[in-house]
Formats: sequence, C-alpha cells, structure tokens
Amino acid sequence: MSESFPRLYARTRRFTLGVPRGFTIAPGGDRVIFLRSRSGTDPVTCLWELDLAAGAERLVVDPTALGAADEDLPAEERARRERAREQAGGVVAYSTDAAVASAAFALSGGLYLADLKSGAVRRVDTPGPVVDPRLSPDGSRVAYVTGGALHVHHVPTGDDLALATPEAEGVTYGLAEFIAAEELDRMRGYWWSPDGTALLVERADESPVQTWHIADPANPSKPPTSIAYPSAGTPNAVVELLVLGLDGSRTAVPFDDEYLVTASWDRHGPLIVTMPRDQKALRVLAVDPATGAAELVREDTDAAWVDVILGVPARLSDGTLVWVADSEGGRRLVVGDAPVTPPTLQVREVLGVDGDIVLFRASGEPTEVHLWTWSAGTITPVTSEPGVHSGQLTNGTLLIISQTLDSPATTVQVRSGDRRLYIDSLAERPKIEPRVSLIRTGERELSTAVLLPSGHVPGSKRLPVLMDPYGGPHAQRVLASGRMFLESQWFADQGFAVIVADGRGTPGRGPAFEREVLHDMASPVLEDQIDALHGVAQLYPDDLDLSRVAIKGWSFGGFLAALAVLRRPDVFRSAIAGAPVTDWRLYDTAYTERYLGHPDEHPDVYDRSSLTADAEKLETPLLLIHGLADDNVVAAHTLRLSSALLAANRPHTFLPLSGVTHMTPQEVVAENLLLLQVKFLKQTLKVV
Repeated sequence: MSESFPRLYARTRRFTLGVPRGFTIAPGGDRVIFLRSRSGTDPVTCLWELDLAAGAERLVVDPTALGAADEDLPAEERARRERAREQAGGVVAYSTDAAVASAAFALSGGLYLADLKSGAVRRVDTPGPVVDPRLSPDGSRVAYVTGGALHVHHVPTGDDLALATPEAEGVTYGLAEFIAAEELDRMRGYWWSPDGTALLVERADESPVQTWHIADPANPSKPPTSIAYPSAGTPNAVVELLVLGLDGSRTAVPFDDEYLVTASWDRHGPLIVTMPRDQKALRVLAVDPATGAAELVREDTDAAWVDVILGVPARLSDGTLVWVADSEGGRRLVVGDAPVTPPTLQVREVLGVDGDIVLFRASGEPTEVHLWTWSAGTITPVTSEPGVHSGQLTNGTLLIISQTLDSPATTVQVRSGDRRLYIDSLAERPKIEPRVSLIRTGERELSTAVLLPSGHVPGSKRLPVLMDPYGGPHAQRVLASGRMFLESQWFADQGFAVIVADGRGTPGRGPAFEREVLHDMASPVLEDQIDALHGVAQLYPDDLDLSRVAIKGWSFGGFLAALAVLRRPDVFRSAIAGAPVTDWRLYDTAYTERYLGHPDEHPDVYDRSSLTADAEKLETPLLLIHGLADDNVVAAHTLRLSSALLAANRPHTFLPLSGVTHMTPQEVVAENLLLLQVKFLKQTLKVV
C-alpha cells in the first residue's frame, strides 16, 4: 500500500530532506560545496562537492560512516537548531577557510575537520562538546565554543587555547544570545579577522534576564528545563563586543545601543550594526580593532521601527558601503549614500558582493522574488521565470536556487561561463500537485492564493472554506512557489476551498504596508482575512459556502485563528490554533516591542492585541494545540487562554504535545496532527 501524504509529509520533514542547501562557491569559481541528505527520507545531512570541470558530485562527509549519525547534542546546539528551525541532523552547518580547501563542522558535539581536496576527515580532541566551529581564513586554526567559552585549536600542532572563559554563570563568549538568533536573524557570535590573528567576539550576560522553567509533565521525575527568556518589558541579556587577539590581547568595543544586530570583518576592518531597544534607529559603526573605537558610518531612523535586512552591511572592493534603506515608499539598495534601485522594487536581501558586483533579491510583484545585480551604476535582472529565486555569485560563477508555482521541486543551477550544470535534488516527490490560483482580492488587493479540491468542477457545489494564513509580520505565505502550498492542497483535497491571504504587516509590498500593524496586531490582520474571504467569494460565487468557514494557523497564524473565532464568530464557525501567542506580554522583547512598543508605556495596546480577555466571547468550536517543550511561544500562552475559557464556561478542545517544541519534527506527531485537524474541521463544519 502506498504511503499517505500525511505520513510522507512528516517523514520528509515537509519535503525538505534531500534538497541541496548551504552552498559555498570556491574562490576560483570551479567548485561548489553544499549540504544534502542522501535521499528524501534520510534525515542525516551530508557534505558534498560539485567539481564544475568534471561535472561530477563527490560525497565528502557521511556522518553515518563516521559513526555519528545518532546525535547526542549539547544544549547550546539544540537551542541553535531550534532558533534556526533546523529539522534535519548530521552536518547541518559547516565553515571553510578562505580558499575553501578545508571545512570544519560539529557532529554530536565532536569537532571534525575535512580536507576538501583529499576527502580525508578526522575528529579533533576538544575539552568539551563543540558548538559553531569556524575556520580561520588561512585554515590553520579553528575556533569553537564549549561550555560558553571560546577556544581556538591550532590545526598543525593540536594546541588548544581557551581565548575567553565565562567569569560567572549566565555569561557566554562567541554565542548569539536568544534575541539575536530568534528575532534579529543572527546565528553567530564571533568573526575572524582576515589575517587570522584576532576575533571580534560577543560576550553575552544573561544574568539580568528572568528565568522561566519548562517542565515535562509526562515525565514528572525529570527536572524542568530553565531558560533565560526576555519577555516584553523585561531585561534583555547584556551584550558586549571585544576584539580578542591570539596573543592574549583584549580590547573592548563599546556601543550604546541595546541590540547588536550583526557584525562583519573584511580587509577594510570590522563593521557592526546596532539598534536601540525601541528599534527606531539602525547605526552602522566602523571599528578600529587596535583601540576598539567605533565611528558612526550611517544611521537610519523611522518613527515606527527600522527593519533588519540580511546581507548588509557589505562593501565594494574600494570600501564603499552597500546598504538597504527605506526611501520614497520603497525598500532600496543603497551604494555609498545613493539609492540605486527604484522605489517600486522592494529589496529583500543582499546575497553578496563579488568584486564590485552586488547580487541581491528583490520583488516588483509581491508574490515573486527575483535575482538582480548592481554593477557600475546599472541594475540588471538575473531571473525572469515567475517564482522565488535566491543564489550566490563568486568569481563569475553564479548559482541560482529556484522554486516555481507549477512545481513543488527546488532546482539549483550553476552557471560558469557557457556551462550550465544542475545540482540534483533528492527530495521525494509529493503525492499531490498544488492547484493554486494567485489573485489580488479585497479592498486592498491582497495577495491571495485559492486552492480547490483536485477533482472539483467549478460551480458544481459549494465547498466549506478553510482560511490558512500566517498573516503576521516578517513572514509571507503567498508566493509563486508550489512547495508553499502542499499542505494547503492536501486540506483542499479533503473537501475544502482553502484560502491563503497575506494581509497588512506582511512583507513584499513596501514599508508602509508592513507598518499598518503598529500598535495593533489584531484588528488589521483580522480585517484583512475577512476582506480576502469576501473578495474570493465574489470571484467564486458558486464554489464557496460562507456559512461554513474555518481558520487554522500556527504561531502568529495560531493567534490569528483564535482571534478570528473570539472576535468574529459571525464569520468564522471553527478554528484550530497551534502554538498561539495569546498574551503579547508573554512573548519576547524584540519582536513584540517592535510592533507594540514597551508594555509599561502602552498597556492599552497590549490589551487590545491579546486574547485572554476575549475568552467569554467564544461561541464556536476551538481546538488549541501546543508543544509543552516550546521555548519560543511557551505553553503558558495556551494554558492561560484555556483556563480563561474554562472560567467563562466556554467549551473548547486542548491538545497538549508532550516533548514537542515550536517545531513538530517528530514523524508520528506531525502525521497525526494533520489527520486530527481534518477530523476536527469536518466535524465542526459538518462535512460529510
């Protein structure tokens, strides 16, 4: 008997296993290093090399052959993977030297080095479990973190130097603190100097942060896990920067702002980006590594908030700053002091600078993300096929990663001169093909996807409706990528018309559209879901049954689903809220305060955007789902809402998931969650 979609979806980690990722192009442009598991159901990620001249792939590191496939991860690595939403195992991250001749990586806390020319792999003895190993540019040393201390291993001699050791409990060197990793898209905490004689290192002190305890009720003999969680309005970790020399020198790099957004160190020197707690300014600072003095290079401000864009700051060969800033209603690429892209092209990310060529991602149409280059004052499109594209550029070799609406597959093309090579994806092929119609609908012409059952004949019957949004800031669901809609199509094939809509606050349509949720995370996002629903109903008048509308979502989408049935039961007759944020005072500082401000200054804003006070309004079925091991949206959110519903005598269903975090990578859990949700929807909407 063939495997069901829910089981295959779970086993393949949503069809991400076997997809190539984590690319590094060698400086000569003749080799590409990348990560990929050996099949679409194999969760063990391997390290590979593509030789462009030979046109052949070579397996460099197979963790199974090293006896390290069954992982016993240190707590810091488990936390890093949770922040990165990493669902696979094996070699999930690696670093190389500047020549891409060697690679360093961690497996089960062990440090490994791979010679990329010979293929030889060896384990290095370390005084403790290893997190985030990074080779020096010349490959002679590898830095890593163990027990919160930053160490440097000398490859030729095997000597190990503890460069910085925590002075007290709660202090770490070289690790990104929770807020940096979860909300600022910074997963690293140290950077090598180009000559390999020093490192720019984060020192984080979490002792001011409140301690929360996450218990495992299914195993009462197991002690709770303690985490430092900075909820809105409470203290953050104290973050400092130091230049640590291999000669023992230690130079402080003082800065005044609360958040260290990112840092880099190229041949022109270190650059850091900082941001105050209210997130209304971004400051780029050039650092003198000898003295630690930081000079302001650029400052951007916004009355609402500033956005962190990946890939910047960067620099051209002569040191000219490459940046992204909001200007004239658009998010624009800036070279030097001048915007070089039109306001109508929304820049998403800078992917790299190859000499004086800037490769970046940008959107004209919000549902598509294309590759562009800037060079000598001219911007040039690299991709044209509708879809979502990313890539890399090194020494003229261009790697393009593409997803399109007509296929759930990811393709990876390498262009070098006249040659065109492909890196194979070994992902399983889904058993369904998304039938997606991308439209603009409603008063604000919202980007919306409509999916109908595979066998549905238009106009033949009215279908119950399932709204399937994320709907919140910093994430976009409606994209021209077939793999974005696999789960939605499966729900459609169970007999629903599925609608996915990106409302105000979501990216891709410019800064003003994103800032519509300032000081109100509830009203705009809910209004837009209803607007999209009615807009789709006008286009499909004979296919949607508006008397049977449900909504489901996870995380912010879970908040939106619960919000919908609590405040608009006239529209939504059923909801599934997975890991919902129910009280924004319980969510973290950087995300929450960016949009709602400080809770002490805006208590009414938090009250309007939270759900617990609405418990007595529940009139329709609500299924709450939450992983009890979730350290991002802690289970207290759902437990408090459930208690309030009980106190208000409002029936509801609560499904606690023992041992499950904010992700649900466990195969049986992920499979049965899909099946249980469909059963709940069919029962509550009376689908036969």
